[in-house]
Amino acid sequence: MGAEANGSSSSLNFLIYGRTGWIGGILGKLCAAQGIPYTYGSGRLEDRRSLVADLDSVKPSHVFNAAGVTGRPNVDWCESHKVETIRLVLINYATGCIFEYDSGHPLGSGLGFKEEDTPNFTGSFYSKTKAMVEELLKNYENVCTLRVRMPISSDLSNPRNFITKITRYEKVVDIPNSMTILDELLPISLEMAKRNLTGIWNFTNPGVVSHNEILEMYREFVDPSFTWKNFTLEEQAKVIVAPRSNNELDATKLKTEFPEMLSIKESLVKFVFEPNKKTEIKG
Repeated sequence: MGAEANGSSSSLNFLIYGRTGWIGGILGKLCAAQGIPYTYGSGRLEDRRSLVADLDSVKPSHVFNAAGVTGRPNVDWCESHKVETIRLVLINYATGCIFEYDSGHPLGSGLGFKEEDTPNFTGSFYSKTKAMVEELLKNYENVCTLRVRMPISSDLSNPRNFITKITRYEKVVDIPNSMTILDELLPISLEMAKRNLTGIWNFTNPGVVSHNEILEMYREFVDPSFTWKNFTLEEQAKVIVAPRSNNELDATKLKTEFPEMLSIKESLVKFVFEPNKKTEIKG
C-alpha cells in the first residue's frame, strides 16, 4: 500500500503515524491549516519493512509518531494484552504517566519531575513499557520525546478526552496532576519540529489542576446542573485493574522555549471551556 499524502509544497515534509487516532488526526488538520506538506504513513509500527517503505517513498524531513496502544476504554486493556502493548518507533508523543508523587516531589509541593529524572512509577504494565521505550529512545540524538499527560481538547464529545472521561465516571479521585491541553500544545509540537528540537520534554502546561477543579469549571461554563461524587484511591483500586500514575511534571524547559505557553488553568479556560460555554456534551 502507498501512503496517503496531503498538504502544499515547502521545505518541510512530515510523515505522520496515527491517522485514525485522536492526536494523529489533529496533527493532519494543523499541517493542512499551516500549509505544511504531510503524509500519513501506511506502514505498521511493528513491521520494520513497511516503515522503511514509507520512509523511502515519502523521504520526510520529520517523522511524527502519534500511533500507539493505550487501550479501550482505558489503559487497563494493556494489562491483559501485553504482547500488543509492546509495539513502538522522531517526534514521539509518549507519556508522562511514568512518575508518581514521592518524598522528593510531595503532593502539593510544586516540585515537579524534570526531564532528566528517572521514572519511578511501575504500578501498571502500560507505564512500565513506556518508561522502557523512553530509556531506549533517549540514546538517539534525532528523537524528540514528548511526555503527554491526561490529554484534553476542546472537543468534549471525544471519548478519549480526559474531561469527557471524568464527566462520565460515576466517581472520581480528586488529585492534582499535570495535564496537556492539545489545542495549545500540538501546534507547539509542530514548531518544535521546525526548530529541530530533540531530547525529552515534559509536554504539559505549567502547574497542576485537580479533578474537582476541572469539574467545577465544567459546571461553571458548560452544564450548571452537573454533579459528581468523589472516592478515595483505596476505593478506586477496587474498580480498576492497575494503579494510575499521579504526578506533577516540571514544564520549565518547555516554558523557556515557548514563553507564551499558558498555565494549565489558564489554558483550560481559553482553549477548552470558553469555546464550549453554554454548550452540552454530545454523547
